[in-house]
Amino acid sequence: MPSTLYSALPFTRKHPPMNPAYALADVSSVFSPSLVLYPELIRRNIARVVEMAGGPGRLRPHVKTHKTREIARLLLDAGVTKHKCATIAEAEMLASANAPDVLIAYPLVGPNLGRLVALIRKFPQTRFSVLIDHPDSTKALSDVVSAAGLTVGVVLDLDVGQHRTGIAVGAAALALYEGAAKLPGLRPEGFQLYDGHNHQESRAEREAAVRALLAPVLELRAEAERRGVPVPRLVCGGTPTFPVFAGLTDVPGVECSPGTFVLHDAGYGARYADLAGITPAAVLVTRVISRPTADRVTLDLGNKAVAADPLLEKRVKLLDFPEYKTVGHNEEHLIVETAGAGRYTPGDVVYALPGHVCPTVALHKEVLIAEGGKVVGRWAVASRDRVLTV
Repeated sequence: MPSTLYSALPFTRKHPPMNPAYALADVSSVFSPSLVLYPELIRRNIARVVEMAGGPGRLRPHVKTHKTREIARLLLDAGVTKHKCATIAEAEMLASANAPDVLIAYPLVGPNLGRLVALIRKFPQTRFSVLIDHPDSTKALSDVVSAAGLTVGVVLDLDVGQHRTGIAVGAAALALYEGAAKLPGLRPEGFQLYDGHNHQESRAEREAAVRALLAPVLELRAEAERRGVPVPRLVCGGTPTFPVFAGLTDVPGVECSPGTFVLHDAGYGARYADLAGITPAAVLVTRVISRPTADRVTLDLGNKAVAADPLLEKRVKLLDFPEYKTVGHNEEHLIVETAGAGRYTPGDVVYALPGHVCPTVALHKEVLIAEGGKVVGRWAVASRDRVLTV
């Protein structure tokens, strides 16, 4: 039982036991810290999301979570042909995996416009589209692409409440989209409505928020189409609101864009009942490196191995570990306090779930692949780099 002193500490939590699928029979030869992926769990997650969406054609998953050719191919094998990314490198990685339709969901400016031209030329078999949200950057995109004798799809990025990128729904948005349709080299392909601010645990609250933001978007779409400008697709949401958008079968052209689902993480965990059936498929192997005090355990899981953007107490979930409090996180150290510290000695293996898997993956050049309780290979995290070849 935890000591009286430890029980009084804030943020104490007792975590559930480890999924037996994560245990590695050959863990003694696995260096730490390592990130291990489980393809069978990934396949199950993909199948579950395809089922929830009502078919692969309603999906445009975001590659930012996994950044690997291998998972891109698993999605293609499942019939998912449309993909979304944030960087030129991610777009190139998808195209090199033979993804036929890639949306770069990020405003391209400066030299990245020239890189887009090089990308289109290098991968003519892939249909590329990009976001627009401002007249100046839209004109610059048109100038560069049309000068190269090319055409690229453009998707209007609508700010539906996050206030990160995009243009507010209204007359200016309509004017930008209508104007883009008249610019050389640009092909209007729809709207993006990413609502990263909607992460209410209650399904009813999330659904109410989605329907509130969707109503003016549908009015904008109807007006654009009345003016002769097509809006064939609505690229919608992320992982939390995916179940809601997946249920909008009465709205034509909805493409759901979850990303985290392929690997899942402790950040989402079991917060959303309507994401049931999606299982964490990325696990960190770490080791005890020190026992500096009677109630402290230090692990080799620093912020160069697991993302540090969540709050300190939410950065990792240690599995099969006694109740603990995270008290420090440095470049190469994770320090926890626990009344069960006496159970551990340097060299002991601990498994952990990342709190935020997407940037965690980007910290690793390679990931280990486990099947049947053994490490069977490695996958390169190909698009963690900013530049591949273009």
